[in-house]
Amino acid sequence: MSEKLSEHFTLGECCRSETAQRHGIDNTATGEELENLKRVLENVIEPVRVHYGIPFTLNSGYRCQELNAAIGSSSNSQHCKGQAIDFEIPGVDNDKVARWVIDNLDYDQLILEFYDGVDPNSGWIHVSYVSAGENRNQALVYHGKQYTPFE
Repeated sequence: MSEKLSEHFTLGECCRSETAQRHGIDNTATGEELENLKRVLENVIEPVRVHYGIPFTLNSGYRCQELNAAIGSSSNSQHCKGQAIDFEIPGVDNDKVARWVIDNLDYDQLILEFYDGVDPNSGWIHVSYVSAGENRNQALVYHGKQYTPFE
């Protein structure tokens, strides 16, 4: 799964999951999910990578339904469609990265998850992309209890 989906990211990185490995789940994106991953990489993740100029790995990308259920995520998760990626950039404040995405890119949904406002490396950024003209550009913050608008 070393097939490059974009300049800096491979299919293997987008489908990697320790939970899938432990449970013997085949978490390989194909077809529509693969095309969706390419879109979110091209329109959001690659521009972030180029802007900051810092290599980073993806926390979570594609999740097949079996994997998604195994980790207890919502059955409606955009990860299952290959439309969402969770990430963080080492040494860069997650709030700062989220604000840059909001101000500069088209995206469907951005969620700053579990960011505590004290440790700049706390939490991560969930971002999704559907297609040009169909994205909601919805920005939220999630602290584990409820979603609130990103301010």
